[in-house]
Amino acid sequence: MTMLTRPEGSEPADFNLSRRSLGLAAAIFAGYAPAALAQEAQPVTTDTDGLTTETVSVQAPDGFDLPVYVARPAGEGPYPVVLVASEIFGLHAYIQDVCRRLAKAGYAAIAPAFFVRAADPAPLSDMQEIQRIVAQAGYEQVMGDISASLEWASRHAWANDQRIGITGFCWGGKVVWQAAARFANIRAGVAWYGRLAPAANATEQQREAGKPWPVDIAADLKAPVLGLYGEADQGIPLDTVEAMRAALQRADKTDSEIVVYPAAPHGFHADYRASYRAADAQDGWTKLLALFEARLKA
Repeated sequence: MTMLTRPEGSEPADFNLSRRSLGLAAAIFAGYAPAALAQEAQPVTTDTDGLTTETVSVQAPDGFDLPVYVARPAGEGPYPVVLVASEIFGLHAYIQDVCRRLAKAGYAAIAPAFFVRAADPAPLSDMQEIQRIVAQAGYEQVMGDISASLEWASRHAWANDQRIGITGFCWGGKVVWQAAARFANIRAGVAWYGRLAPAANATEQQREAGKPWPVDIAADLKAPVLGLYGEADQGIPLDTVEAMRAALQRADKTDSEIVVYPAAPHGFHADYRASYRAADAQDGWTKLLALFEARLKA
């Protein structure tokens, strides 16, 4: 998988992209992202037995009709809410399945389609085009989409808006750190291999576009974050992981932790990719459930 150096970037107007609603049917891709799908992959699939799943439209602060995938237990609840921040491929089958896994564990999982103002990256194979789309999802837009999605969930009896968590993968892993520093109502976060600091060779433009970097906002964290990283991740050097650990220590954020899996590559949880490492993915998921159990269900 190609790593992005600009998870945030230019404004949509720079690319002549429409901000209108794209419609739910057009925005949600049912399959696995072809840009990263391994031929030999046997993705984990989670059924909908005992669940309610739907794609809804949530009005974002900029007026955009934001598609959000929802999976929750079929009962009345209320259930703790977990926001799921996707990788660069958006709401494809893997992210939807992660939501169903969380729902099976007793959570109401909601996954916003952060990128579809520009286009849906999920069905695309051209990584340059995918990067161009993802670059449009700037920090303020993403935080606004999260706020709107959580506010929408809070209006439903099945949602316990006093028990909110967040998890995310790759691009979405960085979003976890950012959101945990921004929103006081988030009680726990789990970041799967999200970038922590700019690359050593990043340009000034790239450094600016990626702000706020997790390493710079450790002191602002309002909830514990568990970071899950791979030792062999070519896009997230271990020195940036150590820098984040040091930042957490300086800020006395003793309830946050980073786990590094030996020899694990980037995307080790992504069961549709060649990078999938089943044992590490399962261990990370067990740790996620333990943190959410303690922080969202206690």
